[in-house]
Amino acid sequence: MITRFGINKILAGLARFVSSILTPLLMPTYGAIIVLWASVLCTNPTGHRVAVTMVILGITCVLPMIGIGVLHHFGVISDKRLGKSSERHIPYAIALACYTAATFYLNHVHSPMWFTMFAAGGTVALLITALVNIKWKISAHLTGIGGVVALVYQLHSMNLGVFTMKWLLCAVILLAGVLGTARLILKCHTVMQAILGFVSGFTCVTLAMKLFG
Repeated sequence: MITRFGINKILAGLARFVSSILTPLLMPTYGAIIVLWASVLCTNPTGHRVAVTMVILGITCVLPMIGIGVLHHFGVISDKRLGKSSERHIPYAIALACYTAATFYLNHVHSPMWFTMFAAGGTVALLITALVNIKWKISAHLTGIGGVVALVYQLHSMNLGVFTMKWLLCAVILLAGVLGTARLILKCHTVMQAILGFVSGFTCVTLAMKLFG
């Protein structure tokens, strides 16, 4: 018979797994995959699409992870998961620099402006999260997935998908709910911190893609 403690342990393990695969550092890559394989850009050569995806992964995920690892190695931060708000400033600065570089990269390879603005909106959302987290706390995880939900919604509303995007939109909204629940199970955030994180990511990407894309 599974005890209450056992159930809680299983839930915590699942919550950590969900948080890991839906980390903010992977959201730009997930967004790139959606754009390059589910939008009108899917007609581009496969090699080009793979190359762009891998560069985005390297800039926005691998490089920040290396930076966080180096900071942890030299004792600048005590926890790679950045549990202490006082230790988040330098990692956030590294992530911001990488997100900004990804935006310029997409512009350099002549991506459609709406794709570049997805990256730019994500960068602004990350900046807002970093500034808020100086004094308070909002969920970077929900900020990231909020940006991806905004991306899929814009692809749907601008008729840029190669199939009906409403099912993909429903899927990413469901994932956002699962991720928010996971963060609450782990007691990383309050409900309001999760909601505000999602709203921040969704709003920044939506405005960037609508106004400048």
